[in-house]
Amino acid sequence: MRVARRVLLGAGLAAATAAATGCGGRPATPRGATPAVPSAASTGASPPASATPAGPAVTPADLAFTPGRTLRPATGPPPYADRVLDRVRRYLAPTPEIPGHQGYPGAVVLVAVDGEVTVHAAVGEAVRYGAGPVLLPAAGRVPMRTDSIFDIASITKVFTALLVLREVDRGRVDVAAPVARYLPDFRGAGKADVTVGMLLAHTSGLPIGAGDDAREDPDQVSGRTTAAARRAAVLATPLLAGAVPGRVFRYSSVGLMVLAHLLETLDGRPLDDLVRTGLTGPLGLRDTGFRPTAWPARPDRLVATDARSSRGLLRGVVHDQVAHAAGGVAGHAGLFSTAADLAVVGQLLLNGGEYGGTRLLGEATVRRMLTNANVGLPAIDAERPGRSSTHGLGVELAQPWFMGRLAAPLTFGHTGFTGTELLVEPNRRLVLVLLTNRAHPNWSWAAPDPPRVAVADALAEALPGA
Repeated sequence: MRVARRVLLGAGLAAATAAATGCGGRPATPRGATPAVPSAASTGASPPASATPAGPAVTPADLAFTPGRTLRPATGPPPYADRVLDRVRRYLAPTPEIPGHQGYPGAVVLVAVDGEVTVHAAVGEAVRYGAGPVLLPAAGRVPMRTDSIFDIASITKVFTALLVLREVDRGRVDVAAPVARYLPDFRGAGKADVTVGMLLAHTSGLPIGAGDDAREDPDQVSGRTTAAARRAAVLATPLLAGAVPGRVFRYSSVGLMVLAHLLETLDGRPLDDLVRTGLTGPLGLRDTGFRPTAWPARPDRLVATDARSSRGLLRGVVHDQVAHAAGGVAGHAGLFSTAADLAVVGQLLLNGGEYGGTRLLGEATVRRMLTNANVGLPAIDAERPGRSSTHGLGVELAQPWFMGRLAAPLTFGHTGFTGTELLVEPNRRLVLVLLTNRAHPNWSWAAPDPPRVAVADALAEALPGA
């Protein structure tokens, strides 16, 4: 397996890369090592499928939204709670599909059905290792809590997409319009044909990261480059050789970086301010935002990621090195959140764009967001060669590699490289949030997908679809 790199390099800008670009991908195998092939059968998990699951020809037009639903505690534990927690606890130790190490030191899982939070539990440890990595003594470790704050990595992309779609609702952005209409500096061969929708659906032809492999330390880079230089480097990123916009699905973090700059240009404010005033504030998400070390949050709520980086132990500091070089705020990564806050985002979309009396998106825009924008297109993904191109505007659709047997034409969500996941299955009125610290202390130790599939399968077994 080749290392998928997240890089930002150009016009004097370079950011060291540490991992696969935050699509929540499998960890890269160290050079010279043989990649392990997980056995789904060993855990009862569904094997990944190479195409969208067969089923009735349902579309987002068939969705019955339920405005007014807000998350509330269930009256009692459901019969499937123990089954779900057993699946989550299994990966606190090595398993046949992750034999060398535990799947993660700790996790938080939240399940909501029709607005009722039926499962919300924490297992394991938020901090288990110190820099090095060095296994900490028991007294020095930090237990996981249900309100622990995680680096959600590429789930940040969902927030960026929601902000773009709010501008679509307002008539300020056209999904079918060329990106260059809003960002004249988005220039280069073939880039005049790249639309806003292509960036949201990952068919622009842009690479995963901007530029070539980076060699420099991001702390040094961010200290000697300006925000303007970093912005220019992103907008100058060329399309991949031979790429034709709109023809092939290739996951690209650069596309969401470009959209963040579009939003900032359109509104004249930085992305963190736009997220706060446009999404987290109206939704009451008090534990979601960039750069959490500046929040009035207790330190014991912050979950650790890498413990052997050049930056030492990462806790409350973004893992993605490109986002770090950009000061911790980027369109593709950088947000921190809790399971409860992310569940609100899932319920918002189940409600058709409204939550708690606040409408953030029109129902028609939500349906458009959840419509496959890539019908008939091939997919290229070196990390998951069997995946399909099925994708909405900012969300994954019908992907068994992380949705397991919950994958269906209308199932949507997103994953994050650090071990995070938001999954929504409208047929069951289900919101699933699974947050793990599988990148602690070393992201290459454990693949993130087996636990995702195992938990999804447990819910698919327990909650028959309509």
